[in-house]
Amino acid sequence: MRIRIKRVYEDPSRADGYRVLVDRLWPRGLRKEDARLNERAKDLAPSDELRKWFGHEAGKWDEFRRRYRRELAGKGDDVAALVHRCPKRTITLLFAARDTDRNNAVVLKEVLETRLPE
Repeated sequence: MRIRIKRVYEDPSRADGYRVLVDRLWPRGLRKEDARLNERAKDLAPSDELRKWFGHEAGKWDEFRRRYRRELAGKGDDVAALVHRCPKRTITLLFAARDTDRNNAVVLKEVLETRLPE
């Protein structure tokens, strides 16, 4: 399995494989039919409390990663289920944040990659 991340506002492509929106809130200005999702996994998104605290402030990134990983550790079954749904396909984690280097999809990808079968 290959895991990619991509802004949900970018055009869908065949290379995306299984497209999963991993934001708790629906992306602004995007119609549902234009998103071309296979799944919306808002339960794997950061909690509202953590999302609001982070506010995409670069200085909070390391602490956000630590706290979000802790939240994901409590959702082990959901994380494992996503990995097992697409064992031989590409999964693209979609996010709406402007910062492509510091967002929840980056952290979720790291966590999912530790769960991949050898």
